[in-house]
Amino acid sequence: MASISSVGIGSGVLTSDLIDQLANAERAPTEARLNAKEETVNAEISAFGQIQNAVTELRLPARLLGNPAAMQELTFSSSSSAVSGFVGSAAQAGTYSVEVSNLAQAAALSTGTFSDSNVTTLGTGTLAINVGTGSANITIDSSNNTLDGLAEAINAESSLDVTAAVINNGSGYQLVISSNQTGLDNAIEIVVDDDDLTDTDTSGLSRLSFTTGAENLTEAVEAKDAAFKFNGIDITRGSNTVDDLLTGVTFELSSTNAGSPATITISQDSEQVADRVEDFIEKFNELRTLVDELTEFNAANPSESGLLLGDSTVRTINGQMRSLLSSVIPGLENASVRTLVDVGIETSKDTGLLEFNRSTFLEALKDNPDDVVALFAEDGRTTDSQVEFVTKSINTVPGTYDIEITQLATQGTIAGNVDVSAGPDLTAGTNTFKISVDGVESNDITLNAIDYADGDALVAELQSKINADTTLSGAGVSVVVGLDGSNQLTFTSTSYGSSSEVNFTSVDANLIADIGIDVVASLPGTPGVDVAGTINGQTATGSGQQLSLSGSDDATGIVLNITGGSTGSRGSVTFIEGIGDRFVDLVTGYIGVDGILTSRTDGLNAQLLEISEERVALDLRIETLTERLVKQFTSADILINRLNSTADFIGQQLSALVGNNNND
Repeated sequence: MASISSVGIGSGVLTSDLIDQLANAERAPTEARLNAKEETVNAEISAFGQIQNAVTELRLPARLLGNPAAMQELTFSSSSSAVSGFVGSAAQAGTYSVEVSNLAQAAALSTGTFSDSNVTTLGTGTLAINVGTGSANITIDSSNNTLDGLAEAINAESSLDVTAAVINNGSGYQLVISSNQTGLDNAIEIVVDDDDLTDTDTSGLSRLSFTTGAENLTEAVEAKDAAFKFNGIDITRGSNTVDDLLTGVTFELSSTNAGSPATITISQDSEQVADRVEDFIEKFNELRTLVDELTEFNAANPSESGLLLGDSTVRTINGQMRSLLSSVIPGLENASVRTLVDVGIETSKDTGLLEFNRSTFLEALKDNPDDVVALFAEDGRTTDSQVEFVTKSINTVPGTYDIEITQLATQGTIAGNVDVSAGPDLTAGTNTFKISVDGVESNDITLNAIDYADGDALVAELQSKINADTTLSGAGVSVVVGLDGSNQLTFTSTSYGSSSEVNFTSVDANLIADIGIDVVASLPGTPGVDVAGTINGQTATGSGQQLSLSGSDDATGIVLNITGGSTGSRGSVTFIEGIGDRFVDLVTGYIGVDGILTSRTDGLNAQLLEISEERVALDLRIETLTERLVKQFTSADILINRLNSTADFIGQQLSALVGNNNND
């Protein structure tokens, strides 16, 4: 077959340029349609990408509003620079008085003054240094018995939380040994074993002794605990940072203020909560403005209207968000705060954007803090003071659900069988036992071998000894020791439920007789039981005092803490899902794998793929057309060429005939 470049050679009429023109004429309408369609689809993908970004930007501030802790942000304020601090999520609001009489100090010991730091020797032997819970025996010999050598040897001991340094005081050199931690528990003790056989004099290595009866170093700074009054109660701590006094609150003591106590106020940080609401409104308005631009109708020139005008996906998003912002939150129908309007958030009639009245919001937060929090964040409310809402799951549907308790949780316990009111005499024999609490066995516990004054004295001794057991405390288990109505000992686990149990695993014989405790076989304890009951009529699962519902019910995921009361009907629990949480669910639904924004974008990308496939089909069709035209043009060209050849032959013959006639 002739190539397209050879077409028309014979005729000079049916050329390759003509084929190209015919092929392009066939391609042009379809290609123009595909180009226009592709441009529109790409523009829509870009527009939905902008919407998805704006929706995603809205999710974070919505999530913050949906967090009850964030909506109840607390702040720490102090009337005195002597006491500062900060609060954590577990803190509670309150006002307290703190009067600091003494700050905690870290101990510092120093030697006398020496003329040099690296030549003069201080003797040899061993230094036994004790600081807090750390201790070390340091050998001092001819390689390290100068001030510099001693400092280096002490600092090399990782078990000692101290720092040794050689200073130049202007008159000579001193070795200073400082504890790195404050408090009396971190005082420094140095016991010397001097090679000169005299350990407490002021010569040789003994000059570094600092222990009872031989305080040969100078106590430059005395180890002290912080001492202060908290609401009038005397408190001591080993550090000026106190984080175990109030749950979730850390106090920083920086100076004394005896006679002028600091007033500490832990209160809701209303301004920060308002800032978070304002941030949410700002992000929502950005989304709304973008949607308005993309769906705007231009009456003067409809062709220039917004790209997504009339789009069903955008209408759905707009409608759902508008409905959510304007509706009463289920569960707050009878509350003082029910809608956004009640807290100063309204929709502008002119722009459709949200407007925020900060002062109205702050006033509502002050007057009805619980309702304002519930308006934005998740909240659980119970009608029984001894039923606490703990949490819910993602599947929990907002609503009110009845609670029925068929069994209250109990604690594991064991009781003695001897009246100890007169106080046992334990001066003879050994007094050792082991106790198992919630499946954790203690170490050997030994009672003091004394004649106890009464049962209360025995109870106090037992409680102290059990509390001091490191195995039990390390596992987080404990018991309460007491006396029953017959003055017999009782040991009760502090936990609740079927895993709560108390038993003795070994007991010395005299304790069996004198205080009435015995091992499991002879005196088994009574294990605890889990709470049991229903939520919304569905059987719930008990674990200790917690009652939780699983399955497919609307109340699925609710967890309650039943702290006391009785069996039977215990009122109801209402789960409220605030606007913040609802917006998070809404946004997550939009941008999730099966969300409407994701589906819409996937559909547009599928259209791009179809356009690409149509372009391939168009190329094949034009290629087929071109091949057909080449064949047709080639055939025609051959025919024309033959006709031209015939014409030339006939012309030649006619010319010859004419020539012959003329000759005749």
